[in-house]
Amino acid sequence: MDIALPVTFTPWTANDFALNMAIWWAMMPGMMLPSAAPMILTFATINRQKRRRGQPFVLTMVFTLGYLIVWGLFGVFATLADWGLERVALIAPATGRLAPVLGAIVAMAAGIYQLTPLKSICLTHCRSPFGFVLNHWRDGGAAAMRMGVEHGLYCLGCCWFLMALLFAAGIMSLVWMAAITAFVFVEKLFPAEQWMARASGVAMLGFGIYLICQA
Repeated sequence: MDIALPVTFTPWTANDFALNMAIWWAMMPGMMLPSAAPMILTFATINRQKRRRGQPFVLTMVFTLGYLIVWGLFGVFATLADWGLERVALIAPATGRLAPVLGAIVAMAAGIYQLTPLKSICLTHCRSPFGFVLNHWRDGGAAAMRMGVEHGLYCLGCCWFLMALLFAAGIMSLVWMAAITAFVFVEKLFPAEQWMARASGVAMLGFGIYLICQA
């Protein structure tokens, strides 16, 4: 089965790399910060109280920056993946969409990941700001940055395969960006999160199998 796209690879320039990386760096905060808001607000509230008591405190931006560093690095890897897939003609340069069969495989893999224990563990940590604070709190600016990185890593473990779906749907698809952002928000903040993760996993797996059968 041929999964390559009939396109000619045009070598990327430094400007192409910079533009694609900028797109990912703009997308990731826009897609992930809404669902991270409870943890960021919890951190801000604790430090506001410390400031009122005259105790050393840390600006919320320090924690947030640590969180964004993780997703910034993900953006770098996503850019390199986009470049590599274009080189082997597996993704359409204009839309950033994978070849249909490969897109179906990504959807199936994302569905399987939704059912794994690692997904469940990461989702639990992402959904519990107070639990995260109790187990990971450290005083000082450098420690706050590290807390942001740790929380970002849990969120990355929770959502990285969902972000990979953008390659299947088309990196430039605003509709899919909005849909994935909304799903991540609901999954992290609404009740019955484990049920939603499993149900969505089964749905993604079934959709991927359907696309394979149609290819």
